[in-house]
Amino acid sequence: MYQYFEQLNPIIKEYFHILSPEIPSFLEEYINTPEMQRIGKISMSCGTDYTKIFHNQFFYSNLDHSIGVALIIWNFTKDKKQTLAGLFHDIATPCFKHCIDFMNGDHEKQESTEELTTQIIKNSKEIMQLLKRDGIKLEEVNDYHIYPIADNDTPKLSADRFEYTFSCGLVQKVVWNLDKIKEMYENITILENEEGIPELGFQDEKLAEEYITIIRELWPCWFNNEDRITMQFIADTMKKMSEEGYITIDDLYHLSEAEVISKIENCENKDIAEAFKKFRNTTKIGESNVPVENKYCVSVKAKRRYIVPLTKTTEGNIVRINQVSELAKEKIDSFLSFEVKPYAYFDFDFK
Repeated sequence: MYQYFEQLNPIIKEYFHILSPEIPSFLEEYINTPEMQRIGKISMSCGTDYTKIFHNQFFYSNLDHSIGVALIIWNFTKDKKQTLAGLFHDIATPCFKHCIDFMNGDHEKQESTEELTTQIIKNSKEIMQLLKRDGIKLEEVNDYHIYPIADNDTPKLSADRFEYTFSCGLVQKVVWNLDKIKEMYENITILENEEGIPELGFQDEKLAEEYITIIRELWPCWFNNEDRITMQFIADTMKKMSEEGYITIDDLYHLSEAEVISKIENCENKDIAEAFKKFRNTTKIGESNVPVENKYCVSVKAKRRYIVPLTKTTEGNIVRINQVSELAKEKIDSFLSFEVKPYAYFDFDFK
């Protein structure tokens, strides 16, 4: 793990120190297993690193994200099982992440690849030996959904949702710096939600309000047509490559994204290679209310990713921020009513 941290982008290193000043020593060997190292070659950004439509600040991997989630869980629970469940939650992620959910037709839930989590952990000799050494059962770490601090239903605040909101606000669209993240994060505690379940939440409603004001700028990034068409194009490219025998689904779980991209760019089917080259050099998309002929044109549903966190009020009550802040309510409602044009297209064709 020390080698992992030594080679980290200094911004990520400092960010992780905010999430947990203490890096639990037991994580070291789990991080160094082949299954975890594999997802270090997969971007959190679902293919958006590979086209000029987006301007991501630096490469942030699924391993980085998974460690971030684990550190948040550890910081608030000091529970080894929950922390490892968080670490493993994306171990089944294929190349291009949720683009493969799009390929599987799972545009709105984006959970189709998660079913392999148990299988990958169970088939890892290294991970299973470590779990046995630590007296932990497979079923205690193979599903982070069972731990509400790690994961819960939208729009609640969980370690997973918290981490990708923080990191995407550093990488995909810069909406805050590390000092602001630190201020927000240090205000978080574990509260009991309306269902009597523990949930991360704010101690200060003004900071909760500011948090919503900032992350409202991020939500459209994961819902707009630029994101949808990028993910669908990669999904269609992978499907065509698979159908024509240039790549296997298994490759998406064993190769790096760089290796898969090399296969695409050197594909014998020049239509695939040429379309991907155009995709990589595309700087903008078109949008339309009707289908556009002779272009790569798609209409894709998308998952709305947003958060309505709990907060303590000045009176000591625990409520959702939109119940006590008109500004937060307006920001949340405006996103829930936000729509994009039904069709998006590139200025080239790909069939």
